[in-house]
Amino acid sequence: MQDLDGSNQGAVLQNGREILFQAFNWESHKHDWWRSLERKVPDIAKSGFTSAWLPPATHSFSPEGYLPQDLYSLNSSYGSEHLLKALLHKMKQHNVRPMADIVINHRIGTTQGHGGKYNRYDGVPLSWDERAVTCCTGGLGNQSTGDNFHGVPNIDHSQPFVRKDIIQWLRWLRTSVGFQDFRFDFARGYAPKYVKEYIQESKPIFSVGEYWDSCNYNGCRLDYNQDSHRQRIINWIDNTGGLSTAFDFTTKGILQEAVRGELWRLRDPQGKPPGVMGWWSSRAVTFIDNHDTGSTQAHWPFPSGHIMEGYAYILTHPGIPSVFYDHFYDWGEPIHDQIVKLMNIRKNQGIRSRSSIRIVEAQPNLYSAIIGEKVCMKIGDGTWCPTGREWTLATSGHRYAVWQK
Repeated sequence: MQDLDGSNQGAVLQNGREILFQAFNWESHKHDWWRSLERKVPDIAKSGFTSAWLPPATHSFSPEGYLPQDLYSLNSSYGSEHLLKALLHKMKQHNVRPMADIVINHRIGTTQGHGGKYNRYDGVPLSWDERAVTCCTGGLGNQSTGDNFHGVPNIDHSQPFVRKDIIQWLRWLRTSVGFQDFRFDFARGYAPKYVKEYIQESKPIFSVGEYWDSCNYNGCRLDYNQDSHRQRIINWIDNTGGLSTAFDFTTKGILQEAVRGELWRLRDPQGKPPGVMGWWSSRAVTFIDNHDTGSTQAHWPFPSGHIMEGYAYILTHPGIPSVFYDHFYDWGEPIHDQIVKLMNIRKNQGIRSRSSIRIVEAQPNLYSAIIGEKVCMKIGDGTWCPTGREWTLATSGHRYAVWQK
């Protein structure tokens, strides 16, 4: 059992040393996942990850876990409750915090109710009636406080009985199951004030929200100025009371265009990094790909020939970097080892989420920056190295190099 006094809550945001690992992809449910991951825990810990985001652990209508039904059943396509608890125990032994994927925007009904729709939850814990489902998605609840997730019943978080049950479930995940961190799925679907309440009441050590909407495009071309896009993510963080971080989709969108010969995009008009990282770095979780954008779904993939440039950028910069399972374990040992090397430099040189940054060059084929006055880096084809004997080359690879003092 873990306490819920919240003494560690906020401390990790304060020290800013987090490096997250997304420990699955879209196909993981086919591969005896809890057992498979348990074998990798020592390497995940040794590599320097502080938290590992696991796929949804509760019973789901779909094998990937994102259509939850019985929230208290821990037998899923990823493995049994017994195997999950063995994995969490191993992670605790190795001091890697397990992050639960919290899918509470929608829930698949068990029984037909009002209008002949599956909008009741009978015969399972959290047995709700049609009032728990928003009226826009076939229930008798209120209007949604966010965007609709189409085709399934959306949960009405404005109902006090719903929030009370969700808080009880989140506390159970924390105290009885052993999850320490939370990732809020489809955070656009309900008001961030509810995320604030859920965090305050269940006290995860670290939280991150998936607030994903489209970047600003002019036809097919990405606009240079993405201020309104990052402002929407900032507003969401702000409305959680700053208790949650958010995935920095702005940085991803800009970075994956920039590495194709448009590295000038990586400096905004004020001379700062152009994503959420440039405005509120201690709440920006930077990443290259995840189970939606990459993997077999490939909704918005990072260009495969530029992966290490992407990691050289996020692992040396302010913000809270996150590494994707596929790149770390499926793309071969050289990529794994190059990522670990960058993580070691970050740790050894004391780069944190709030570290200072000076962007030196942002040209079409060259980007360079000095971070925390202890690390400098470049990506792109252009030639550049820091002046001064105090700098030594720490690591380099295809189209990237990093120096340290």
